[in-house]
Amino acid sequence: MASVAQSIVANAVQLLNAEYQQLRGVGVKVVHLSDDLAVMNAILRMLSEADEGAVDHLVREWEKQLSELAYDARDCVDKYKLRIRSSPNGGSSTRMKHLLSTLFERRQLAGEIDALRARASAISERHARYGVYHALLRRSPSRLPAPRSAFASANNDDENKMAATHAVTSGIGEHLMPNRQLIHTLNPEGVDEDMKELKTWMEKHSDPAVLSIVGFGGVGKTTIATKLYRDFGKEFDCRALVTVSQYYDEDQVLMDILGQIKPRDVDEEQQDRNTGTPAEKNLAAGIKPGLAKRLVSLFRGHSKQGNDGGTRWTQSKIDNMNRGQLIEELRSRLQGKRYILLIDDIRSVETWENIRNWLPHEKDSKGKVIVTSRFQAVGAACSGRDGTDRLHTVNVLSEPKSKSLFDQSVSESQSNGSEKEKVHEEIWKYCGGLPLAIVTMAGLVACKDQSKTNDHYSKLNKLFPEQVARLTLEDVTKILDYCFNDLPADLKTCSLYLSIFPKGSKISKKRLTRRWISESFVTEKQGKSAEEVAEIYFNQLIRRKIIRPVDHSSNGNVKSFKVHDMILEYIVSKSSEENFITVVGGHWMMPTPSNTVRRLSMQSSGSKDWNSTKGMNLSQVRSLTVFGSQNGRLTFHSFNNRIIQVLDLEGWKGMKDKYLNDICKMLVLKYLSLRRTEVHEIPSKIEKLQYLETLDIRETRVEVLPRAFGQLKRLRSLLGGSKNPKKALKLPLEKNKEPMKALRVLSGIEINKDSAAIASLHQLTGLKKLAIYKLNIQEGDQLFKQLLSSIEYLSSCGLQILAINDEGSDFINKLDSMSTPPRYLVGLELSGKMEKPPEWIIELKNLYKLTLSVTVLRTKAFQLIKDLPKLFSLTFTLSTNKDDRDIVDILEENKLLTDREIIVPPGGFESLKLLRFFATLVPRLSFAVTGEEDVMPALERIDMRFQAFEGIYGIETLKSLQELHLSVGNQADEVTKFLVEELKDNANRNYLDDKYAKKWPKIISD
Repeated sequence: MASVAQSIVANAVQLLNAEYQQLRGVGVKVVHLSDDLAVMNAILRMLSEADEGAVDHLVREWEKQLSELAYDARDCVDKYKLRIRSSPNGGSSTRMKHLLSTLFERRQLAGEIDALRARASAISERHARYGVYHALLRRSPSRLPAPRSAFASANNDDENKMAATHAVTSGIGEHLMPNRQLIHTLNPEGVDEDMKELKTWMEKHSDPAVLSIVGFGGVGKTTIATKLYRDFGKEFDCRALVTVSQYYDEDQVLMDILGQIKPRDVDEEQQDRNTGTPAEKNLAAGIKPGLAKRLVSLFRGHSKQGNDGGTRWTQSKIDNMNRGQLIEELRSRLQGKRYILLIDDIRSVETWENIRNWLPHEKDSKGKVIVTSRFQAVGAACSGRDGTDRLHTVNVLSEPKSKSLFDQSVSESQSNGSEKEKVHEEIWKYCGGLPLAIVTMAGLVACKDQSKTNDHYSKLNKLFPEQVARLTLEDVTKILDYCFNDLPADLKTCSLYLSIFPKGSKISKKRLTRRWISESFVTEKQGKSAEEVAEIYFNQLIRRKIIRPVDHSSNGNVKSFKVHDMILEYIVSKSSEENFITVVGGHWMMPTPSNTVRRLSMQSSGSKDWNSTKGMNLSQVRSLTVFGSQNGRLTFHSFNNRIIQVLDLEGWKGMKDKYLNDICKMLVLKYLSLRRTEVHEIPSKIEKLQYLETLDIRETRVEVLPRAFGQLKRLRSLLGGSKNPKKALKLPLEKNKEPMKALRVLSGIEINKDSAAIASLHQLTGLKKLAIYKLNIQEGDQLFKQLLSSIEYLSSCGLQILAINDEGSDFINKLDSMSTPPRYLVGLELSGKMEKPPEWIIELKNLYKLTLSVTVLRTKAFQLIKDLPKLFSLTFTLSTNKDDRDIVDILEENKLLTDREIIVPPGGFESLKLLRFFATLVPRLSFAVTGEEDVMPALERIDMRFQAFEGIYGIETLKSLQELHLSVGNQADEVTKFLVEELKDNANRNYLDDKYAKKWPKIISD
């Protein structure tokens, strides 16, 4: 028995030793797996750079298998790094405790690695068995070498990093800092005759009427319809624009329309604001009578606008309506009103019948409806009433117009102008007159070296042996395929990522680029930060015409963009084919993926979509995005909390505070957006998200951050508060024990007498942007001194953007006392009762964007800042939620300094392209004309938003001015309305000097 027992013990010891060696050797296995992953990345890079002819179906299938293996391998490496290798600090007992606590995970991981390496061997054997040879994967000389970004970020060796960096710096690096520019409301190219006919029809035909615009996809239907909608929208009481397509959510479309049309009670309330109570009239005591009469009700209306309780209640009411109630609400709002609706991309007669039944009956209707469709029969059904409705067909462009559009598009995209003009003179002929194909091909040609351009001829000849008069859908796909395959690998990955977003949506650039970084598609490269590399990639997608800028920020950079429907449809199809992103719902009916879901985009096209994830393997989902106003419940337990890195719930109405408990278990989460959700409180458990880089809680009900917020050591961007109405996020009451050195953006915060965390603000030495939405502290307090000292110190460390909304602390008037100017600033925003701009502003040689309180709007302020060499935009604004007689007095005093008007002096402002005035009252402005020096010679656009307006004069002397945008508030009086109409009519007046008559800018009013 003893010998038997001894044998059993010996065997047990031997087994335990083998088990220990296996568990201890997990780190070595991970190293070997990392090496395998590097080889996979190299092969995938070769595949992405190979000629199209070398990548057949067999190779493509091999690539899919290799891609899936690479994803799983990366998950294993991440799991090791995050859960096993990251042992806590301490002695041997602590390390032993960590080893024992991870025994199960080590065993599990060891098994997974063995299985992965076995899969790799099987793939390699099949690869050799079926004759897929590396030599056949000839590298296209027109492709830039770049790693397969979806996987390479986990394990890039130095050689891969150098190759990737070379691709960025030599190929697209010159676009890191593009020329800052504005997006103008240009007329659509090549459709002048269409626009002329349809404008005449819009002007002459009475309501009700339906205009159907039909034509092939990419021919310009939506462009024409949108232009009409914008040009005539101001003539109607209300307007709305929505996209439907083949698969759409009726409830969501109804809510989208209602979101753009005010309810009757809001309109009546706004009309009532033009009358004031006796108490409100006392506000104007002592002010000039004429001005007082105009401003009393304006401040009353302005203060009411600051409270969004009614708006939130109305929106909440809409969110809880069923379809029948939504239809009744829409009819009620449109009843008796003149309205214009644009319904884009109707695919069936049934869809039109549904929408028509939502609207008031014909006898009660006073509206115009514009619809677009790819199908002639659908358009005819929408415009079926003879003599009332109109059916308009958009044809492809003529050859002269095709060439003109091609040349214009190439010029917009290329960086060195006419040098390339003659080599791509005939390529537009392969595009069959289709604007989408012409523009896309122009983007490709403009981004190629002159020596490579001749390759396009031979390749296009293979695609189209004969030049076709009209392209088929298959032909368009060939062109898009050709342009997509020409992209460098990193840009392909970034382009495929666009399929996450719904059709027709306006996409925020920062939302996209921050997600790129969190997905590790974009990383730091040879001295360039991840944000700078993301900017490079984004600019290249614009040049390639894959995305189209829609809005610009006041700093001259693109703020938001759209993707053409046909391009997005192609990208979604490609993304599904490569199992890159899985789209559920929305406008696309995609097949259920047979493989593991890696990135999931849940889009709204009916409540049934919440059940359409059944049967999917969600355990490997790394990225989850929810769009629309769906109130369905997300089953977070279906996802693997140790894998999800991106969670974007922006605008999801179903988001509840209780879900945050599940979210705080997603330990490797890098990007979390709860923007525009009904979240009230961030739990202290958020400290568990140690890898979180972006936290977006803007436009939520969160008012204060928990103390645990300071434990997020990797956080790069904290985005909180709301701009309209102005709301801010309070920092934790306690001072941070350790600095958040990774933090780059701190935006939307409130600082008051209880903000003890300000004592550690100076420790955020990596901060690039600081935006204080509410500041209310007393001069003389310790906090006042600490904040001033911190801003001065952070400015010396590289702070680039500073925004302060001072609600009465007089802090902004003390900024002049800083001993050292903030020389690194590129953006400065100062709002409040400002007495004068800081004198050190003249030393900010890199300043692109400047926003000042309207209280300093005087000639002397213009003289102070006119020599800033890079100043791109200048804004005067007033942000206040209460009646303030002092503001009115200050505006009056400013005018008295220069003969009752604000004079903009000549000289300087060499780079200024955008001038804006956002205030309750915009005083009389005049641009001085001396004949010796130009006034703001580069100025292209003026934006003005006001309730009361005293006129603007001399704009015809501004030699570069193209547009004047006027946004007139609902409380505007008759004097203001008269001055606005007078301004719009002046362009046609005979008394204008012939020298300036042709320079009158386009007047655009809302």
